[in-house]
Order: sequence, then structure tokens, then C-alpha cells
Amino acid sequence: MKIVIPNSLNEITLGQYQEFYKLTESTDAKLVERRMIEIFCKVPMKYVNQMKAIDVKEIIQILTQMLENKPSLVNLFKMDGVEYGFIPDLDDMTFGEYVDLDTFIGDTENLHRAMNVLYRPIKIKKNGRYQIVDYDSEKYKDMLGMPMDAVISSILFFYHLGIDLSQIMMDCSKNKNEKHLMQYLISEENGVGINHSFTSLKTILEDLRISLN
Repeated sequence: MKIVIPNSLNEITLGQYQEFYKLTESTDAKLVERRMIEIFCKVPMKYVNQMKAIDVKEIIQILTQMLENKPSLVNLFKMDGVEYGFIPDLDDMTFGEYVDLDTFIGDTENLHRAMNVLYRPIKIKKNGRYQIVDYDSEKYKDMLGMPMDAVISSILFFYHLGIDLSQIMMDCSKNKNEKHLMQYLISEENGVGINHSFTSLKTILEDLRISLN
């Protein structure tokens, strides 16, 4: 039997990750490992049970290393033939968008709702710039198929935004920098430390709402 083992976060979906996340509190480590292969490699459990122990161990190691990756912010991706873009201007976010983002971004089971705010189909693209469609809160289920590198990179972005916001505000004040704060935070040249190391995505999600508040 041929098994395709994903070794990059853009090879697994948010829906797969949410399914696996539900198992992380299980006390049966061996079951979690087998289900990990079943979910991410799309191999039925009956076949996973027939695999050699050494092969299972190797696959688990590959998958674990993949989940520990900390990608830079993904601005664009394609899903089902449609190109999606990260919200171009956070300042233009409506109150409803902000509430939904703030409510769901720290909740793994509802991350697809937060991603529905941050990434939307592109309606116009020209000279490296783009416009996304208006927010539709009912479209959140569409985001279950989005790649996990985009999910994690945007989570890390907002995690650092929450942690670094006060310091950046102080720096801007000291330097009398009149550049708009949000533009400063999202610009590539200034950055917000997206690639800093963290213990796990789970820890980040647990801390995220505290950081943002």
C-alpha cells in the first residue's frame, strides 16, 4: 500500500487539524498516534493497525515535525480553484468582523470562523494588489479545506500583535513616528516576529485571547 505522508503544513487542511486536535487530550497515546496517521495520511485505521511498528514511528516523527513548523504570514492561497487573500487592510474591518475574529481566533474548534474573517476570495487583483469580497459570516464552513500553513501563520501574526502591541506603541511614541500603527504592524519590512519559536500551537491558542485583550 502506498502512503502519502504530508511534510508541509500546506498539505493538510484546517478540517483535518481540528479533527486531530480533539484527540490531543486523550490518555491513550497509541490511539492518538494511529489516529494521527489515519487523519493526516488518509489511511483507514484497519490498515494503520497492520503497519510495522517501526514504520508507524517514522511517520509519526515526520508528522510531528511538520506540525511544529512556524510559517511566515501566508497572504495568498488557492482552494477549490479559487484564490483567497489575507485581509488587505485591518483598519477597514467592520465591527461585525472584529467581533467574530476576536471571538473565534482563540478557539480551535471554531478557527474556521476566524479564518472566514481573515481570508476571503479575491475579486480584483492587479499589480500585486488585490481586493477581497465582502465578509459573509455564513461562509465559514468553506474554510475547513484551507491549508494549515495559512491558518498557523495568521494565528502567529495576531499572537505577536497582541504581545508586542504595547511595546510598539511605546516605540512609536518615543520616535514620534506618524506612520499608522496598524500599517506598521503588518508591513513586511518591520514585521512582528512571526517566526519566533513557541512550544506548541495549542499553547498559543490558549494564550491568544489573553494577549489580544
